[in-house]
Amino acid sequence: MSGVAVHLPAIERAACLPVRSGWTVARQSAAPAQGRLPDEDKIDRHVDGHGADAQRLRQHAEKRGGRDRRAAAAAARRRSRQRRRRSRRRRDRRRLLFGRRHLSPEPAAGPAAASPAADPPRGTGLIAHFGGMRRVRIPQLALLLLAGLACTTVSAEAAKPKIAARAKPVAGQRAIALAIRDQGRGQIASFYATRGFWPLWASSGRIGPEADTLIAMLKTADLDGLDPSSYRIDRLRALVAKGRSADPQAIAEAELALSAAFADYVADVRKPRGVRIKYLDPELKPRPATARTALRGAALQPSLGSYIATMGWMSPHYVRLRALLAQARERKSPRETVQRLRLNLDRARLLPGPWTRHVVVDAASARLWYYEGGKQRAMMRVVVGAPETETPMLAGMVRYAVLNPYWNVPDYLIQRRLAPKIVAGATPASLRMEVLSDWSASPRRLAGDEVDWPAVAAGRKLVRMRQLPGRDNAMGRVKFIFPNDLGIYLHDTPDKGLLSKADRHLSNGCIRLQDAPGLYRLMFGRPLPAASKQPERDVALPAPIPVYLTYITATPTERGIGFLKDVYGRDE
Repeated sequence: MSGVAVHLPAIERAACLPVRSGWTVARQSAAPAQGRLPDEDKIDRHVDGHGADAQRLRQHAEKRGGRDRRAAAAAARRRSRQRRRRSRRRRDRRRLLFGRRHLSPEPAAGPAAASPAADPPRGTGLIAHFGGMRRVRIPQLALLLLAGLACTTVSAEAAKPKIAARAKPVAGQRAIALAIRDQGRGQIASFYATRGFWPLWASSGRIGPEADTLIAMLKTADLDGLDPSSYRIDRLRALVAKGRSADPQAIAEAELALSAAFADYVADVRKPRGVRIKYLDPELKPRPATARTALRGAALQPSLGSYIATMGWMSPHYVRLRALLAQARERKSPRETVQRLRLNLDRARLLPGPWTRHVVVDAASARLWYYEGGKQRAMMRVVVGAPETETPMLAGMVRYAVLNPYWNVPDYLIQRRLAPKIVAGATPASLRMEVLSDWSASPRRLAGDEVDWPAVAAGRKLVRMRQLPGRDNAMGRVKFIFPNDLGIYLHDTPDKGLLSKADRHLSNGCIRLQDAPGLYRLMFGRPLPAASKQPERDVALPAPIPVYLTYITATPTERGIGFLKDVYGRDE
């Protein structure tokens, strides 16, 4: 510190701000002053000896200044947005990612650890520059010692009790985390590593009541078609009892046993049971739930106990049917009722939990549900396939919507309904239909007299027909496409009267929506655009949304358990 002159008022201003390694009081060499260009710094250094050259340099800099400043402002806005996004991510993950600092050894104490042996390396010291003096690099420790002369200090003796009070729980939690690190194995250890080995079931330093909730759930695993004894419930209960002591090793052993049992149970419940369903997209096919995935889903919940009690990883339809099965067992219902309930339960087992954004269409009850963010966001009536034109069980990804769509009429409807009308004297134009030569991307339009309509009506000939867009179009204003070779999709309808009927098994297999604009708003986050004359306008979704077409006949009633009419005969 000898030979270095320091102005104390400047130190006072700096010392009242938080100081960390790498912060600077004045960045003289790293970058030009804010709002100035590199060329302007050159001008300042040379203006005394080279007046004319310096003036030309300044004019050149001013010409470039506007463009460069705009570019710099845009870059600053981008950096600000990135900082805000990083801040949000850190806030969302703060409860999980406590970091390795909880497991790091305590820093060495004493003057040898605190005092630097030489000038700090670049980026770790503080730079001070005062008028009329050369720039110098001041060791942080010396700067902070001077700062202590100007700022209010707290007595070390008064601070000791507060520090000790805070250290006690941290030390206990750190011991638990260290024990989890030492005892953990496999995917479970990998999960805990991502959260600094911080406990999930003993977040307060003791095994919490969530453990009792899990044990109670495991005891009823036979409702899921599982064997409760496979989860070694008696051993788990004994480990939990030991884990409610102050022994970090016992707490860690109970913690890891609970996580293993929970992960196994989640994987077992989600495993399909032979239900026939067509998956249109490979990413929707069920995959074994890994321990890491199951535990991460639990750790993200605001309440672990509520997540377990409500089986938040399963579809609400599954949870409802499981409760009906428990009720049937208590009432000693007939064997046929229990078997039918289990069949419905296995269909619902294929549906995702409410934290996955998705759509469910139940063809038995003719209803649609929309789930997102752990909640049911919408429910509406729909019209589904008639008994002779069933709505199939399938799962696909809604990838885009079509505004102001055509309706491509199925061949069997052309044969049964449209061709006989034309044979009787109607024209395609009077039916608001176009006749096309083929199914290519650019077919030729055919005149009505170019088609042998009696042959089409008899089924000897095929022809392509589509209904023109408009108010009376069977697709309404919008249809939602999950590409498939069955011609099934969700769409609006001009015939709202059908949606008021009790039995809504009336369509040709597609799903007609009670509130298509509402579903569009949920999917796209904006209102359905106003009607226009432009036909067939595709609007891509920012991210595909899964849709599941299922068939659930079991339902709760005032008397307890009931079943809807098995319209498609799939419960037999």
